[in-house]
Amino acid sequence: MKKIVFIAVLSHVMLTTPGITQFNHPWQGKKAAVVLTYDDAINEHLDNALPLLDSLGLKATFYITAFSNSVQTRLNDWKKLAASGHELGNHTLFHPCNGGPGREWVSKQNDLQNYSVRRIENELRMANLFLQALDGKTKRTFAFTCGDMKVDDSLFINGMRNDFAGARAVRNEMHKLNEVDLYNIDCYMVNNHSFEEMKAWVDKAIQTNSLLVLLFHGVGGGNSLDVSIAAHRELLLYITQKQKEIWTAPMIEVAEYIRQQQPGFKH
Repeated sequence: MKKIVFIAVLSHVMLTTPGITQFNHPWQGKKAAVVLTYDDAINEHLDNALPLLDSLGLKATFYITAFSNSVQTRLNDWKKLAASGHELGNHTLFHPCNGGPGREWVSKQNDLQNYSVRRIENELRMANLFLQALDGKTKRTFAFTCGDMKVDDSLFINGMRNDFAGARAVRNEMHKLNEVDLYNIDCYMVNNHSFEEMKAWVDKAIQTNSLLVLLFHGVGGGNSLDVSIAAHRELLLYITQKQKEIWTAPMIEVAEYIRQQQPGFKH
């Protein structure tokens, strides 16, 4: 009898103590968090990804390169995307990256090695202003172009922490809530992966109570770093089926939640 009473009391404590409940369901009461991100602002995002996201009620982050051809020619479509609840993240004005061997596609004027810290800061703040003109918002996140974080050996994001709620990198890792570095958020980059491979990432996030950030470029074309329309659809359907276990939200919402939950975070 005493054993039964003890078990009942223990169960009550586990259900009513926030810290214990959060241990297994740390992400807004869910086991894991998944953030869907799409880089570079290309037509395939509007034509192939957005309709499916909206049909499933999933909200994503689109990291916008402000001078992309799609933004120049379909500005109103990007405004509508933001108005429907998706985040317009900052992915620079011109997509500068470090040039050199293997990156011959990087032009001299867009080579980060020719930038100063002041120049990248000015361009990122100008991109923020441009995005604010589209969506009216002053809070958003940033994604490093090509994963390059330094100018003149300086981590330029250090001087811009008040400009962004978080910054996404490109390493293929996932982390628990208390392990996430908000200014170096890891992700899994999709590069012609199958549905089964991407499903395994989602399952791992659930099993380890982690944040999984997915990075898409092409969706049925538009970039050599691509995902087929079929695999993309299967993945999003699977994530929808797992909504009891997965919190899915734009990066800005997840970053602000992490900021609130991490003890001692310097605001």
